[in-house]
Amino acid sequence: MSPSAKQKNRTDLICVALRSAILERALLPGMKLPEDSLGERFGASRTIIRQALERLAVEGLVELRHNRGAAVAQPSLEEARDLFELRAQVEDLVIARLAKGLTAQQEAALNDHIAREDEASAGPSAISIRLATEFHILMAELTGSPVLIRYVNEIGYRCGFTLSQFSRPHSTHCGIQEHRDIVAALKSGDVAEAQRIARLHLDQVAARAQFNGADINGFSHLDALEPYASTVREKG
Repeated sequence: MSPSAKQKNRTDLICVALRSAILERALLPGMKLPEDSLGERFGASRTIIRQALERLAVEGLVELRHNRGAAVAQPSLEEARDLFELRAQVEDLVIARLAKGLTAQQEAALNDHIAREDEASAGPSAISIRLATEFHILMAELTGSPVLIRYVNEIGYRCGFTLSQFSRPHSTHCGIQEHRDIVAALKSGDVAEAQRIARLHLDQVAARAQFNGADINGFSHLDALEPYASTVREKG
């Protein structure tokens, strides 16, 4: 592997680790993310850490503040509402693309992911929210459209982030069944019906969120990153 490819691979690993830590609430809104401390934690250069933070900033999970460094983003209720409406419109395009010809391989990939959601349903809700978000990102990836993949990634992770902050406790089984319903609708090939079911699902997701002014301010220490960072270090 060339030096540039190795650097990109390491940036990707750190980006995945930090994203998971944020979505799973190991790192809370407003927490500072110093490049030097993260570099020591992940065993990586500040350049690689900066690249990962810049990518997460594009996704809306990190704020890059002039002369103050990076910090975990602090989503607002107004932004959360706007994101869900925008997400529904973009995912209409994803559903239309997949419903026109879902392959057996694509169906299997979606069902495999739902099985992972099912396995995680008894665990922490933040992990279930991350996996639920990644189901929608997987649908976008299966379209093969760079534009849809890009926008669903950015909007999807930001929505998942706001859900992890605002969502009230609830059973994850409802969301998992709704994902099964979406796959069944895609398989049927009825674009309008698949879009209706997907829209209903996103409405239900928004309804399960606590958009009523919940306090999301908090603090956690970088030690909470250790399980995520150790995985990156082990992969070299």
